[in-house]
Amino acid sequence: MRAAPLMTRRASRCFVCEKRWTIPILPLVVALGLSVTGCATIRAHQTAETEQVLAAAGFQVEPADTPEKLAHLQTLTPRKVVRDVRDGQPQYVYADPQTCKCLYVGDEQRYQKFQELSLQKKIADEQRSAARANWEASMNWWGGPWGW
Repeated sequence: MRAAPLMTRRASRCFVCEKRWTIPILPLVVALGLSVTGCATIRAHQTAETEQVLAAAGFQVEPADTPEKLAHLQTLTPRKVVRDVRDGQPQYVYADPQTCKCLYVGDEQRYQKFQELSLQKKIADEQRSAARANWEASMNWWGGPWGW
């Protein structure tokens, strides 16, 4: 007779514990999944923008088209322009082991051009952002664009 109440208590206790933890965890798991996807999308966009500026500055693209090159690419700092010495000459390299599986290589002159173009892009982006904010603010004057 005593076995039944213990089983009921234990079963209800487990059900309560299970119910209490599964409900709050589900939104967290969904939010985590969405944030990881969002971060990956942002990173891919930033990588594409950086690679466009590198190409415009004259950096040469070296694809990692052999297992050896791909293995070497994996050892480099990803998605960052880094100074390196090749054949006694300073070089700047940008490794992209995920998107294009390639290496961008440029000399001092091309690196200076990359920095110049990056600064120009940053200024243009900030100006575009300010213009958009001003436009949006003007549309809300007196309650909307029509003044009512």
